[in-house]
Amino acid sequence: MATLKGNKAYQTSQNKKRDMATLKGNKAYVTAQKKKRDMATLKDFKLRTYDHHADQIKAQMRTDFPVFMTMNFWKLNSTTIKKWLTEENAKYSHKQRIKMEPGVKSEVILSVYIISFLLGLPANLVALYAFSVKINSKPVLTDILLLNLTVSDLLFLIILPLKMHEAVSGMQWDLPSVLCSITSFIFFSTIYSSSLLLMTVSVVRYIALAFPITYHKLQKPVYAMIISAAIWLITTAHCSIIFITQHLPSLSSEDSGVCYENFTEQQLAILLPVRLEFFFVLCVIPLLICVYCYLSCIVILYSRPRISLKQKHKAIGMALGTLAVFLICVLPFNMSHLMGYLQAESPKWRHYALLLSSFNTCIDPIIFYFSSSTFRCIGKKLIFKKCVFTVSCKQPTSSS
Repeated sequence: MATLKGNKAYQTSQNKKRDMATLKGNKAYVTAQKKKRDMATLKDFKLRTYDHHADQIKAQMRTDFPVFMTMNFWKLNSTTIKKWLTEENAKYSHKQRIKMEPGVKSEVILSVYIISFLLGLPANLVALYAFSVKINSKPVLTDILLLNLTVSDLLFLIILPLKMHEAVSGMQWDLPSVLCSITSFIFFSTIYSSSLLLMTVSVVRYIALAFPITYHKLQKPVYAMIISAAIWLITTAHCSIIFITQHLPSLSSEDSGVCYENFTEQQLAILLPVRLEFFFVLCVIPLLICVYCYLSCIVILYSRPRISLKQKHKAIGMALGTLAVFLICVLPFNMSHLMGYLQAESPKWRHYALLLSSFNTCIDPIIFYFSSSTFRCIGKKLIFKKCVFTVSCKQPTSSS
């Protein structure tokens, strides 16, 4: 009996061990099968994500990107998806930065542009006619330079309606991107060409008083054409950076809906040093030359008692007009270049400084008034509605 009981107990324990081993084997088998199914499901999900539903996934992620980043979905994907997520996160951050940046009210910008257009267009058209008449009768170096300055102002005024459209659209650019680049190129080229042309006129004025013999040798029209061509070449070459930053594949960014604003880090790495060079070469140096030349002219005129008081007042008017163009229209905007380089970003007040540059087309006619008797005569005749070109308006021998 004892042997029988022992055998039964042994068989029972062996049966339990076999049952437990079978149970554990079944659990391990089930777990292994479940893992295989999970891996197959995951693999199938990846394949469907990559091959069949990539566009839908990207569209959803662009729409709800911040929410998507908090999900564990990205842990399931490969390095390609992670790289794509990093790029999308950078684009999203850039777009959010664009939205958060405070800008100038579009109503203010539109008002300034309208005032500049209404005042500058008729005055510069009168100047274009006056200098054309004068150059046809007797071309003078100063008149040719001032004619180029008038053309620069008119080019600025021609593209100004496009900037008005931008202001009406809430500072959003809904026109072709190429048109944005062309508009910005003309806009900034005319600003800098005006500063260089005013500098050249001041140098010519100084040479006429300090070195009259040299001045008479420079009266050949070919010299004026060479100087004007060099100025246009310098300004257009500098402003070609607009096309480089906007259309070079390695620097171009996704369209943000604005025109030549809100630059990426890659664009700023190129643009900020170039702007610093703009500040010194196209602003500071011309300003210092103008100040020196006109101060020297005033000193020379007041040291000669035979020169009439009217000529002295004209020289002061020219000096003040040129100084006003630089201090109001050129210097504030170029100061944003210097501050932007020091701060490694475009200053937020750059919009306000750029608005002042549009008044350039209104102040330049003041310089024309003091520099050309032909412009004064034709301007007075148009104001008083006299269309007959009388003897009093015949061309003088010199524009100074």
